[in-house]
Amino acid sequence: MGQLFTNIRKIKRNGPVFLLLVAAFCFFLTGFLVSGCAQDADPAPVPEQNGEESPANGDAEETLPDEFITLATTTSTYDSGLLDVLLPAFTEKYGPEVRVISQGTGQAIETGKRGDADVLLIHDRPAELVLVEEGHVTDRQDVMYNDFIIVGSPKDPAGIKEIDSLDEAFATIASGEHTFVSRGDDSGTHRKELVFWENAGVEPEGDWYLSVGKGMGDTLRMTDEKEGYTMTDRGTYLSLKDTLDLEIVLEGDPALFNQYGIMAVNPENFPHVKYESVLKLIDFMVSPEGQEIISSFQIGGEGLFFPGKGVED
Repeated sequence: MGQLFTNIRKIKRNGPVFLLLVAAFCFFLTGFLVSGCAQDADPAPVPEQNGEESPANGDAEETLPDEFITLATTTSTYDSGLLDVLLPAFTEKYGPEVRVISQGTGQAIETGKRGDADVLLIHDRPAELVLVEEGHVTDRQDVMYNDFIIVGSPKDPAGIKEIDSLDEAFATIASGEHTFVSRGDDSGTHRKELVFWENAGVEPEGDWYLSVGKGMGDTLRMTDEKEGYTMTDRGTYLSLKDTLDLEIVLEGDPALFNQYGIMAVNPENFPHVKYESVLKLIDFMVSPEGQEIISSFQIGGEGLFFPGKGVED
């Protein structure tokens, strides 16, 4: 105990020297630690203006594609189910969703003329070429084709299965006043049907001729109910065949050929048209990938459309 008090008295006598030594040691230790921490620290990221962090030398962000584009197309194309396969493949590859307006070709043309759609997919080639000439649309491409057919009740009361001539078939239906259900909607199918009546020398009117103003699917269902006849594109018939009691009674006439075209609504007329995205859709449709999707689309083992252009200018 005596030795302890002796040591304490020595520290008190040398107090100022002892405190200077302690202060010097602490200063040296602090400098050493700060220097080491600074060397080990990672450089702070440079914040972007939107508050997210990115490296100081990061690349600029690419422009995002349009959220969607609007396609006006025929009910026959829509009812076939092809677009349910084709359009998601485009969206997956390029980004924009394709929102579909399903209507007759005549209505789709008017929709395009008003600028209420970005792109048209229709099937009235002569009318489409006029649209190009008049400047309503641009970048038109022949994208696919199939054919029209005449379908009717298996009873075939007019005996159309025994007739080879398209003109004779229409004349026979009219003369016998057999029920014929017409789309009556100024669609490409309806327009073509009216040409066939004219070629047969018939003015379709009377109780036997039902102009229903419906799309192709509804027209086929009504024809089934009425046990009548109608003209349809092959694709829509095949897509609904299992739900109908209708048979093909006439097919194969060259006049029944059915070409589809895709075209952009002219952006010079309507600056809001999403032209760059539309061009991507058109290019996709006629690309090997798009054409393969079209050619491989089948229902019940039967192809509904053929890719490309099936008619000569």
